[in-house]
Amino acid sequence: MVNHVKNTICLWYDGDAENAARFYAKTFPNSSVGAVHLAPGDFPSGKKGDVITVEFTVMGISCIGLNGGPTFKHNEAFSFQVATENQAETDRYWNAIIDNGGQESACGWCKDKWGVSWQISPLALTKAVFGSDPVVAKRAFDAMMKMKKIDIAAIEAAIRG
Repeated sequence: MVNHVKNTICLWYDGDAENAARFYAKTFPNSSVGAVHLAPGDFPSGKKGDVITVEFTVMGISCIGLNGGPTFKHNEAFSFQVATENQAETDRYWNAIIDNGGQESACGWCKDKWGVSWQISPLALTKAVFGSDPVVAKRAFDAMMKMKKIDIAAIEAAIRG
């Protein structure tokens, strides 16, 4: 059955949409792989019977992975932002992405091995940076700007001054 959700994010992959979907489903809560659709005929980046689309959910967000070939690449203009409760959860998601062929970036951003960007954002950081105290916000922001993976204890120390 075809996904009939009114708004679905379509992510373009170079032949590896099913593996990406399965990785997301095992890594993030409220995530799953749905229908896997095979191409009814040959297409520019594949043959009849190849996986052409995969329906999946990432943390409650409906997605479709399209095996569209090498023409388009993911970039930071799109990212999944994952709010984490504590350092253990932050570490778990960050390490899962990095240890599976991903890349670290700055300020809590990383990319998975397929090039999809992720913001692993502890709620402690978000509350500090966007809270009502401008001094706390600046301290937390300045600390974040020096980090790759967010270190909540370092953010809390910066907040205290």
